[in-house]
Amino acid sequence: MAERLPEGAHNRIAMLRAERGISRREPADALDAQYQTAGYLECGEYSPSLHLALRIAGHFEVPVEVVFSLEPFPRLGAASAPQRSVTPSDSAGS
Repeated sequence: MAERLPEGAHNRIAMLRAERGISRREPADALDAQYQTAGYLECGEYSPSLHLALRIAGHFEVPVEVVFSLEPFPRLGAASAPQRSVTPSDSAGS
């Protein structure tokens, strides 16, 4: 069964669900897993078996490394957002 995640293990299950607008129950049902298990996996309290990790990635139609990582995932948009410097003329009225 699943075991406690080692420190530094991360997943994007919640993000993948949110971008698809689905509940925890939908992938749990599709993967024949308990709703509670899906919650524990999503919250990082347990790690899936390799078989379940591959099935989760397959369900979301992404490579497994998109879902799971030993390193923290970068915040989406944080690095790609263009930085705008404010010049004195920008802060003055038009």
